Amino acid sequence: MDSWTATSTTNVPQGRYRHTAIWTGSEMIVWGGFMGGFPLENGGRYHAGTDTWTATSTPPVFSPRAHHTAVWTGSEMIIWGGWDDQDFYNNGWKYNPGTDSWTATSMTNVPDARFQHTAVWTGDEMIVWGGWNINYFNTGGKYNPSTDSWMATSTTNAPSGRFFHTAVWTGTEMVVWGGANPTGLNTGGRYCAQSVSPTPTPTATPQPRSIPTPRARPTRAPRP
Repeated sequence: MDSWTATSTTNVPQGRYRHTAIWTGSEMIVWGGFMGGFPLENGGRYHAGTDTWTATSTPPVFSPRAHHTAVWTGSEMIIWGGWDDQDFYNNGWKYNPGTDSWTATSMTNVPDARFQHTAVWTGDEMIVWGGWNINYFNTGGKYNPSTDSWMATSTTNAPSGRFFHTAVWTGTEMVVWGGANPTGLNTGGRYCAQSVSPTPTPTATPQPRSIPTPRARPTRAPRP
Protein backbone atom coordinates (compact mmCIF):
# COMPACT_ATOMS: atom_id res chain seq x y z
CA MET A 1 0.00 0.00 0.00
CA ASP A 2 1.03 3.61 -0.58
CA SER A 3 1.49 4.37 3.13
CA TRP A 4 4.05 5.08 5.85
CA THR A 5 4.72 3.38 9.19
CA ALA A 6 7.00 4.98 11.77
CA THR A 7 10.13 3.12 12.84
CA SER A 8 10.66 2.33 16.49
CA THR A 9 12.33 4.93 18.70
CA THR A 10 13.31 2.39 21.37
CA ASN A 11 17.11 1.99 21.56
CA VAL A 12 17.38 4.21 18.48
CA PRO A 13 20.81 5.73 17.70
CA GLN A 14 21.30 9.42 18.42
CA GLY A 15 20.29 11.88 15.72
CA ARG A 16 22.78 12.51 12.94
CA TYR A 17 23.36 13.58 9.33
CA ARG A 18 25.98 12.84 6.64
CA HIS A 19 26.02 9.22 7.87
CA THR A 20 25.73 6.05 5.78
CA ALA A 21 23.22 3.21 5.63
CA ILE A 22 23.30 -0.22 4.00
CA TRP A 23 20.81 -3.10 3.77
CA THR A 24 21.97 -6.59 4.74
CA GLY A 25 18.91 -8.49 3.56
CA SER A 26 17.24 -8.35 6.96
CA GLU A 27 18.63 -5.25 8.67
CA MET A 28 19.53 -1.64 7.91
CA ILE A 29 22.85 -0.62 9.43
CA VAL A 30 23.44 3.11 9.93
CA TRP A 31 26.83 4.39 11.04
CA GLY A 32 28.84 7.57 11.58
CA GLY A 33 27.81 11.07 10.61
CA PHE A 34 27.67 14.40 12.40
CA MET A 35 25.60 15.43 15.40
CA GLY A 36 25.74 19.11 16.30
CA GLY A 37 28.94 19.45 14.29
CA PHE A 38 30.68 16.59 16.12
CA PRO A 39 31.66 13.42 14.21
CA LEU A 40 30.29 10.10 15.44
CA GLU A 41 31.75 6.58 15.48
CA ASN A 42 28.63 4.69 16.51
CA GLY A 43 25.59 3.30 14.77
CA GLY A 44 22.66 0.97 14.94
CA ARG A 45 21.07 -2.03 13.25
CA TYR A 46 17.37 -1.75 12.49
CA HIS A 47 15.47 -5.00 11.95
CA ALA A 48 12.46 -4.19 9.79
CA GLY A 49 10.75 -7.50 10.52
CA THR A 50 10.63 -6.89 14.28
CA ASP A 51 10.79 -3.07 14.27
CA THR A 52 13.72 -3.15 16.70
CA TRP A 53 17.09 -1.43 17.03
CA THR A 54 20.39 -2.93 18.21
CA ALA A 55 23.47 -0.76 18.78
CA THR A 56 26.63 -1.56 16.84
CA SER A 57 29.94 -1.86 18.64
CA THR A 58 32.55 0.81 17.97
CA PRO A 59 35.82 0.24 16.09
CA PRO A 60 38.77 -0.62 18.36
CA VAL A 61 40.57 2.53 17.19
CA PHE A 62 38.85 5.93 17.55
CA SER A 63 37.50 6.63 14.06
CA PRO A 64 34.59 9.11 14.10
CA ARG A 65 33.72 10.46 10.67
CA ALA A 66 31.09 11.67 8.23
CA HIS A 67 30.91 12.07 4.45
CA HIS A 68 32.34 8.53 4.17
CA THR A 69 31.01 5.62 2.09
CA ALA A 70 29.65 2.21 3.00
CA VAL A 71 28.91 -0.96 1.01
CA TRP A 72 27.51 -4.36 1.93
CA THR A 73 29.49 -7.39 0.75
CA GLY A 74 26.95 -10.04 1.64
CA SER A 75 28.49 -10.68 5.04
CA GLU A 76 30.17 -7.43 6.09
CA MET A 77 29.71 -3.67 5.88
CA ILE A 78 32.81 -1.84 4.66
CA ILE A 79 33.17 1.84 5.49
CA TRP A 80 35.95 3.93 3.98
CA GLY A 81 37.23 7.49 3.80
CA GLY A 82 35.41 10.53 5.10
CA TRP A 83 36.13 13.56 7.26
CA ASP A 84 35.93 14.38 10.97
CA ASP A 85 35.71 18.19 10.56
CA GLN A 86 39.50 18.46 10.81
CA ASP A 87 41.17 15.57 9.03
CA PHE A 88 40.44 13.53 5.93
CA TYR A 89 40.59 9.74 6.15
CA ASN A 90 42.03 7.12 3.80
CA ASN A 91 41.41 4.20 6.12
CA GLY A 92 38.43 1.92 6.53
CA TRP A 93 36.79 -0.78 8.59
CA LYS A 94 34.91 -4.01 7.95
CA TYR A 95 31.96 -4.60 10.29
CA ASN A 96 30.56 -8.11 10.80
CA PRO A 97 27.03 -7.91 12.27
CA GLY A 98 27.09 -11.62 13.11
CA THR A 99 29.96 -11.14 15.56
CA ASP A 100 29.43 -7.39 16.15
CA SER A 101 33.13 -6.89 15.45
CA TRP A 102 35.38 -4.61 13.38
CA THR A 103 38.48 -5.34 11.30
CA ALA A 104 40.68 -2.64 9.75
CA THR A 105 41.17 -2.59 5.99
CA SER A 106 44.68 -2.66 4.54
CA MET A 107 46.65 0.58 4.20
CA THR A 108 48.95 -0.79 1.47
CA ASN A 109 48.36 0.89 -1.92
CA VAL A 110 45.34 2.65 -0.43
CA PRO A 111 43.90 5.67 -2.33
CA ASP A 112 44.49 9.22 -1.07
CA ALA A 113 42.38 10.46 1.83
CA ARG A 114 39.12 12.08 0.69
CA PHE A 115 35.46 12.73 1.38
CA GLN A 116 32.27 12.96 -0.69
CA HIS A 117 33.53 10.21 -2.96
CA THR A 118 31.44 7.23 -4.08
CA ALA A 119 31.68 3.49 -3.52
CA VAL A 120 30.05 0.54 -5.26
CA TRP A 121 30.19 -3.21 -4.63
CA THR A 122 30.90 -5.40 -7.66
CA GLY A 123 30.25 -8.76 -6.07
CA ASP A 124 33.84 -9.29 -4.94
CA GLU A 125 35.38 -5.80 -4.76
CA MET A 126 34.54 -2.34 -3.44
CA ILE A 127 35.41 0.45 -5.88
CA VAL A 128 35.87 3.95 -4.45
CA TRP A 129 36.26 6.89 -6.80
CA GLY A 130 36.39 10.68 -6.91
CA GLY A 131 35.92 12.97 -3.92
CA TRP A 132 37.81 15.97 -2.59
CA ASN A 133 40.76 16.81 -0.34
CA ILE A 134 42.22 20.17 -1.38
CA ASN A 135 41.98 18.80 -4.95
CA TYR A 136 39.16 17.21 -6.90
CA PHE A 137 40.01 13.56 -7.49
CA ASN A 138 39.49 11.50 -10.64
CA THR A 139 41.33 8.60 -9.03
CA GLY A 140 40.15 5.67 -6.98
CA GLY A 141 40.86 2.16 -5.86
CA LYS A 142 39.50 -1.38 -5.90
CA TYR A 143 39.48 -3.15 -2.53
CA ASN A 144 39.21 -6.93 -2.31
CA PRO A 145 38.14 -7.96 1.22
CA SER A 146 39.04 -11.61 0.60
CA THR A 147 42.70 -10.72 0.08
CA ASP A 148 42.61 -7.44 2.05
CA SER A 149 44.33 -5.72 -0.87
CA TRP A 150 44.00 -2.52 -2.91
CA MET A 151 44.59 -1.83 -6.60
CA ALA A 152 44.43 1.63 -8.17
CA THR A 153 41.80 2.34 -10.81
CA SER A 154 42.94 3.47 -14.26
CA THR A 155 43.03 7.19 -15.02
CA THR A 156 43.10 6.69 -18.80
CA ASN A 157 40.06 8.49 -20.25
CA ALA A 158 38.71 8.96 -16.71
CA PRO A 159 36.16 11.75 -16.16
CA SER A 160 37.40 15.01 -14.67
CA GLY A 161 37.90 15.17 -10.90
CA ARG A 162 34.74 15.81 -8.87
CA PHE A 163 32.85 15.29 -5.65
CA PHE A 164 29.16 15.01 -4.70
CA HIS A 165 28.70 12.82 -7.78
CA THR A 166 26.83 9.52 -8.04
CA ALA A 167 27.89 6.00 -8.97
CA VAL A 168 26.11 2.73 -9.67
CA TRP A 169 27.20 -0.81 -10.54
CA THR A 170 25.55 -2.29 -13.63
CA GLY A 171 26.78 -5.84 -13.15
CA THR A 172 29.77 -5.29 -15.43
CA GLU A 173 30.67 -1.59 -15.13
CA MET A 174 30.65 1.31 -12.69
CA VAL A 175 28.88 4.37 -14.08
CA VAL A 176 29.66 7.74 -12.48
CA TRP A 177 27.83 10.94 -13.36
CA GLY A 178 27.39 14.54 -12.30
CA GLY A 179 28.93 16.11 -9.23
CA ALA A 180 30.78 19.40 -8.87
CA ASN A 181 34.23 20.77 -9.72
CA PRO A 182 33.36 23.26 -8.22
CA THR A 183 30.25 24.00 -10.30
CA GLY A 184 27.73 21.37 -11.33
CA LEU A 185 28.77 18.84 -13.98
CA ASN A 186 26.67 16.96 -16.53
CA THR A 187 29.43 14.56 -17.58
CA GLY A 188 30.29 11.04 -16.49
CA GLY A 189 32.08 7.86 -17.38
CA ARG A 190 31.83 4.07 -17.42
CA TYR A 191 34.57 2.09 -15.70
CA CYS A 192 35.25 -1.56 -16.49
CA ALA A 193 36.71 -3.09 -13.34
CA GLN A 194 38.26 -6.11 -15.01
CA SER A 195 42.01 -6.00 -15.46
CA VAL A 196 43.30 -6.51 -18.98
CA SER A 197 44.16 -10.16 -19.43
CA PRO A 198 47.58 -10.84 -20.94
CA THR A 199 47.55 -12.17 -24.48
CA PRO A 200 48.27 -15.88 -24.29
CA THR A 201 51.42 -17.06 -26.02
CA PRO A 202 50.42 -19.29 -28.93
CA THR A 203 51.43 -22.91 -28.61
CA ALA A 204 53.58 -24.18 -31.46
CA THR A 205 51.79 -26.64 -33.72
CA PRO A 206 53.60 -29.98 -33.74
CA GLN A 207 55.02 -30.79 -37.15
CA PRO A 208 54.28 -34.27 -38.55
CA ARG A 209 57.25 -36.59 -38.50
CA SER A 210 57.82 -39.36 -41.03
CA ILE A 211 57.71 -42.81 -39.52
CA PRO A 212 60.22 -45.26 -41.02
CA THR A 213 58.79 -48.35 -42.67
CA PRO A 214 59.52 -51.43 -40.55
CA ARG A 215 62.03 -53.80 -42.13
CA ALA A 216 61.64 -57.54 -42.03
CA ARG A 217 64.15 -59.25 -39.79
CA PRO A 218 66.26 -61.94 -41.59
CA THR A 219 65.35 -65.54 -40.85
CA ARG A 220 68.22 -67.54 -39.43
CA ALA A 221 68.69 -71.19 -40.23
CA PRO A 222 68.51 -73.43 -37.20
CA ARG A 223 71.83 -74.58 -35.82
CA PRO A 224 72.75 -78.23 -36.41
